[in-house]
Amino acid sequence: MAAPSFLGWDFSTQQLKVIAIDEHLRVIYEDNVNFDKDLPEFKTQGGAHVHGDRLTVTSPVLMWVKALDMILEKMKSSGFNFSQVRALSGAGQQHGSVYWKKGSIQILKNASPKLPLHQALKACFAISDSPIWMDSSTASQCSALENAVGGAQRLANITGSRAYERFTGNQIAKIYNQNPEVYAQTERISLVSSFAASLFLGAYAPIDYSDGSGMNLLQIWDKSWSASCLDACAPELVEKLGNPVPSHSVLGSISPYYIQRYGFSPDCKIVAFTGDNPASLAGMRLEEGDIAISLGTSDTLFLWIQEPTPALEGHILCNPVDSQTYMALLCFKNGSLMRERIRNECASGSWDEFSKALSSTVAGNNGNLGFYFDVMEITPEAVGVHRFNSDNQKVLNFPKEVEIRALIEGQFMAKRIHAEKLGYKVRRRKSKCFQLTLFPSLLGVRNFSEQAK
Repeated sequence: MAAPSFLGWDFSTQQLKVIAIDEHLRVIYEDNVNFDKDLPEFKTQGGAHVHGDRLTVTSPVLMWVKALDMILEKMKSSGFNFSQVRALSGAGQQHGSVYWKKGSIQILKNASPKLPLHQALKACFAISDSPIWMDSSTASQCSALENAVGGAQRLANITGSRAYERFTGNQIAKIYNQNPEVYAQTERISLVSSFAASLFLGAYAPIDYSDGSGMNLLQIWDKSWSASCLDACAPELVEKLGNPVPSHSVLGSISPYYIQRYGFSPDCKIVAFTGDNPASLAGMRLEEGDIAISLGTSDTLFLWIQEPTPALEGHILCNPVDSQTYMALLCFKNGSLMRERIRNECASGSWDEFSKALSSTVAGNNGNLGFYFDVMEITPEAVGVHRFNSDNQKVLNFPKEVEIRALIEGQFMAKRIHAEKLGYKVRRRKSKCFQLTLFPSLLGVRNFSEQAK
């Protein structure tokens, strides 16, 4: 008898990925579809359409569905045994939204296995291009939402974040304001994650608590939609969103479409999908008191947190693993590109020289401190390079080795300071850190590095 397997899906910005594992967590299959390369007919760049105002950014809904068709057909051609898949789940890019047209539930439920899914669903969407996390066109809606509930901090206290242009509630408000007829035609609004789950379920999948707390709509404390936030965004919104559920909920069995077209077992279960950031916390197996830091183009810090204190910077989301706890998320735009610039200027472009220079200086940098923002930072909103000596006087430059340590210490101290504002406390000297190689001591933790594959 063939061994049971489990599928994980990632509906990300630039590609759709799938991974299959067996009951011993061994990878037995993986594949991807790159939207730009493999689906050129949708004419995306980086998986998205940037509109003429340079603020509006969308992605074609049917591109995501066609990518799913392509991967499943590739798996079928390879001889993958769908009948042994016991369960599947996945993640989607956070904040993006999909607008199902009235009557679509019946088409989704009764999709013909003789047709690729993207053909069966081609008339199901009130908006063909979905707003995604890269969109920054909703400044007026953000202001209106904050004003409606009593200010930015009040909104953060309710939903875990102040109003952000990419957050789904403000995107919904924009659609209602600019295209009320489209909003009226909409039967259900899904996040990318719950949209993906809906494709497999053959019914509208609920939004999960964790991804739902990135919408500026969910009361994170009692896990229900905030009436004041809903009313500020659009009418009759609660009916279009449905009731949220815990992120680890089993939603039901797979749609008959997949049983008949690909040979899935009717016993295959669909577990709620969640957002990509919550999925990262779950995938890195964080526990209370743990920290994870991804050092990339932008730096991202994750925390499992018991008693959060929402602030004007950063985000508090419901924990995808434990619905009674929370996760904190901080994003820093000036990440690896900033470090690479200082490396190039101060260490001849060599990371080895960079590390030697770093080691040649003492912790604390003799009181010299720097803040380095080549582009407008998210946390906090600041730009420019600002250097201060041990007398707290602003100076124009540092010696090269001092510059390197000032950069690294400044970046990591900022992470700790902003994490503490969200409720982080140093309780255990342990951390599982993703790609973290420098200065865990600044965070009050030990370093455990897990390499990405």
